[in-house]
Amino acid sequence: MMKIFKLNSIIGALSIMALVGCGDDFLDRAPISQQNSNNFYKTAADMNNALTAVYGSLQYGGQYYSSLHVIGDLRSDNTEITNPNAGADLQAVDNFTNVAVNSISSSTWNAHYQGIQSANIVIEKIAPVSMDQNLKARYTAEAKFLRALMYFNLVRIYGEVPLVLEVINNPQDGYSYGRNPVAEIYATIVADLDEAVASLPYTYGTADIGRATKAAALGLLGKVHLTLKNHQQAIQVLEELVNNAGTAKLQLLPEYGSLFGAANRNNAESIFEVQFKSGVAGEGSPFSNQFAPIGSGRAVVSVGNPLGQNIPTANMVAAYEEGDLRKAVSLETSYVLNGNTVKHNYVTKYLGTPAANLDSDNNWIVLRYADVLLMYAEALNELGYVADGPAFGYLNQVRERAGLLPKSAMNPESGLSVPDQAAFRLAIEQERRVELAFEGHRWFDLIRTERAVAVLGNLGMQTHMRLFPIPQSQIDINPNKITQNPGY
Repeated sequence: MMKIFKLNSIIGALSIMALVGCGDDFLDRAPISQQNSNNFYKTAADMNNALTAVYGSLQYGGQYYSSLHVIGDLRSDNTEITNPNAGADLQAVDNFTNVAVNSISSSTWNAHYQGIQSANIVIEKIAPVSMDQNLKARYTAEAKFLRALMYFNLVRIYGEVPLVLEVINNPQDGYSYGRNPVAEIYATIVADLDEAVASLPYTYGTADIGRATKAAALGLLGKVHLTLKNHQQAIQVLEELVNNAGTAKLQLLPEYGSLFGAANRNNAESIFEVQFKSGVAGEGSPFSNQFAPIGSGRAVVSVGNPLGQNIPTANMVAAYEEGDLRKAVSLETSYVLNGNTVKHNYVTKYLGTPAANLDSDNNWIVLRYADVLLMYAEALNELGYVADGPAFGYLNQVRERAGLLPKSAMNPESGLSVPDQAAFRLAIEQERRVELAFEGHRWFDLIRTERAVAVLGNLGMQTHMRLFPIPQSQIDINPNKITQNPGY
């Protein structure tokens, strides 16, 4: 069985859009046969194949298969590498010792630009195709949503990056691209998402589940505005999404445990997921194996190798309030091997029985409704603290689902008092940490709120490390245009 909405038709598209170059770097890549590919995109079916290739790029190792949970959680205080056999480059990201030749930087850069090239192909080639105009607008909007998502990741990780909005047909053309200002990157992201919001539907039929929706575009646009500290715009966008949750068929699921696992993919709380499918070469997800402790044998995951990535820190374990129902769903602190109890933290959100090593059905949730509610509460508070106002209501919706008492402006005896704007900021930070644990958000949250150095300084973080180093390979190949971030 192929992935949702025939994602494995990517094979046909990529056979024409194969990439070549001098090494593994984006800026010297182009389609292998541009003359032939120019003649390929003739029908709606051709464009669907090309669009499917863009969705498929999210599965790359440098995107949601590996890099983004490494950056989003391992870089933070949520997880750590406890066994050096998990990988030196991962350990360097964890310890804030990663340098410009670290494979995480290069694979993340390359995979995102490969995806952006695929998105640009759809956006450029679809214009002259004779097809239904509404479908053409939707396909274009899907490609722009995906391009915006990839640029949002890049700009948050590296800062200034090359802004490539056209298909690179000639490898030599790549050398003309330098690093564009962050403001230009964000302007493109917002423009792409505005178009996606205007053209995407809230829901699809069963055959198209997994595609980007209007809800996904609104949620991502809200996060972009929140990151830019455009709090009024963030409120406007997120309020539209919250008010239309019924139309979008979105809700907080009654039970937190119903969010995760292969049986719960694309549920009513999930807004956008990267789709994976086991049993088909290159389509399965690795998370069950990646997050199992090295040395756990078959005690944690019964098929494949335990790789020891993203091990929850003791600080993360202690972050949950007593009685928080999310803790048991999210992590364990021991396992039993050969009749012996081994004390070792590990993530349980993605556990399952892989079909083979690194080959599970678990999707990766990029955006879900609880995230939206917490962003909305954060934006409302930033615009102005209101004691027991609407922001408290959205925060407490998430807490109550977790089995916790609500927070209020003045409740000193319970320890749940949030008396001012600064205290509410910390309450949101805490709630996002435990609600979204191991979903790749913590690092980006701390960077957005400018709290990263305060929280992670004792782990080795310095101010310049808010950005990752530009891959040295990119500087070497184009030194006149690509420069290194300060401090590296």
